[in-house]
Amino acid sequence: MSAAEGPLVVGVDSSTQSTKALVVDAGTGEIVASGQAPHTVSSGAGRESDPRQWWDALHEALRLCGEPAREAAAVSIGGQQHGLVTLDGNGEPVRPALLWNDVRSAPQARRLTEELGGAKFWAERTGSVPAASFTVTKWAWLAENEPEALRATKAVRLPHDYLTERLTGEGTTDRGDASGTGWWASATEGYDEEILARVGLDPALLPRVVRPGEIAGTVRDSHDLPFAKGTLVAAGTGDNAAAALGLGLRPGTPVLSLGTSGTVYAVSKHRPADATGTVAGFADAHGDWLPLACTLNCTLAVDRLAALLGLDREAVEPTAGLTLLPYLDGERTPNLPNASGLLHGLRHDTTAGQLLQAAYDGAVHSLLGALDLVLDKDADPSAPLLLIGGGARGTAWQQTVRRLSGRPVQIPEAKELVALGAAAQAAGLLTGEDPAAVARRWNTARGPVLDAVERDDATLTRIAGVLSDAAPLLERSTHTG
Repeated sequence: MSAAEGPLVVGVDSSTQSTKALVVDAGTGEIVASGQAPHTVSSGAGRESDPRQWWDALHEALRLCGEPAREAAAVSIGGQQHGLVTLDGNGEPVRPALLWNDVRSAPQARRLTEELGGAKFWAERTGSVPAASFTVTKWAWLAENEPEALRATKAVRLPHDYLTERLTGEGTTDRGDASGTGWWASATEGYDEEILARVGLDPALLPRVVRPGEIAGTVRDSHDLPFAKGTLVAAGTGDNAAAALGLGLRPGTPVLSLGTSGTVYAVSKHRPADATGTVAGFADAHGDWLPLACTLNCTLAVDRLAALLGLDREAVEPTAGLTLLPYLDGERTPNLPNASGLLHGLRHDTTAGQLLQAAYDGAVHSLLGALDLVLDKDADPSAPLLLIGGGARGTAWQQTVRRLSGRPVQIPEAKELVALGAAAQAAGLLTGEDPAAVARRWNTARGPVLDAVERDDATLTRIAGVLSDAAPLLERSTHTG
C-alpha cells in the first residue's frame, strides 16, 4: 500500500442486511481498508431489525478495517432510508425498527393522503405522496397498533441518525434523509408542524437537521469504536443521496440502482412535486434535489425466482411472449402494496430460462417507466444510464436494461458507492469542498460504457398491458399469515 496523500476518512453504508465501512484516502480516493458485517431482518408480515445490531455490525466492520480506521480524521454514516427508530429516555430502542420495506402501514398511507389535503397537498408540501415505505406512515401504524410503544418513545430517529447519535451523543439528521420521512416540508426545508400534529408526533422528539457541509458533531468519549475522541462526524445521509454523492452526480445524469430495492434517480436543480406519487421528491445531501422512483422487488425477487427454478441467475432465454410481474413483497412502483407475483402467457413449451428472463423484464419495466418523470425535461435522452448496485455486475441485468431502455449503459467500476459517498462527505469537512466535487476528483464514476441497442418496445407494451388488465387482481391482498 502506498503512503496516503491526504488524511484518512471513514465512510459507512448501513444497509438493509449489512454494514460496510471503507477507510479512504481523502486526497486520492484510494480505499485503504474495508470491512463488512451482517445484520438480520425479520420475516413474515413485517420487516424489522434491532438497531443495536447495526451498531454491533459497525463495530465489527471497523475492526476488520484494522489500524487505518484508528487514523481517520472524519467519519460519515450513509444508511437505509425511511426506517422508524423509536428510542426511550436512555437512548435504547423501544422496539425493533420498522424498515423501509415493511408495507404494513399501507392503510395508514392511504388514510393520511385522503385526510390531509390529498395527493396534491402532500406533493407540494413534502415533495412526495405518502407510501407504505415512508416513516410518517409507520409512525401512524405504530400509534394504532402499539400505543404503549408510542408512549415509551422519547426520541424518533432514522437508521443513519441512530448511528450518528451513538457516535456524537447528539440527535442530528440531514436534509436528504429527512426528506424521506413525510414530515419534512421541502418548500420550507423544515419539519411540517401541521403533518406532525395530525399524526401526534411532538417535534421535540425529532433530530436537528444539519445543513450540507456542516459538522454534525465529534466522536464522544463513551463508545467502543476505534475513533479518537474529537474525530469529526459529518451529517451523514440516506443511502440514495450518499450514492449520488459517491458518483459525483451532476444534474440530469440518470442513475438506475439494482439492489434489494431498485431505484431510478437524478440530481435536479428543481424541487420535485409529483402528485401521482410515482416520483418521490427527495432532497440530496448537498443543496439540490434528488427525484427518485423506487421498487420493492429487484435483485432479491429475481434471485428468488432463479432459486425456485433451480437456475443460475444468468441462465436466461428469450421470453417469447411471457410476462412475469415479480411483486413478491408487494410493490411501491407501481403502488400495489398488497400485490403478489403474477405470471401470464405460460405454455407447454415455456422454459425455465424464459421464466427467469421474464422476471428480469418485469423488474426493469417498473424502473424504466418512471425514468422520464425523474429526469428534467431538458435532460439529454441519449446520455448513458449509470448502472449501479449489486445487480449492475450481472450480464443478464445489464442486457435487460440495455434492451428495454434503448440507451447506452455505463457501469462504474467503484462498487461501494454509498460508503464512498459518505467518505466524500467526511472528506469535504476536512477540505471545504463540495462532496460531489470530491467524488469527481476521485473519478468514482469511471467504468465501461455499453453501446445503445434498439429498444424492445414490444416487450414494454406487453408488460404494460398485462399490468393494466390485472390491476384489480394485483390490488387484492393474498397474505394469509
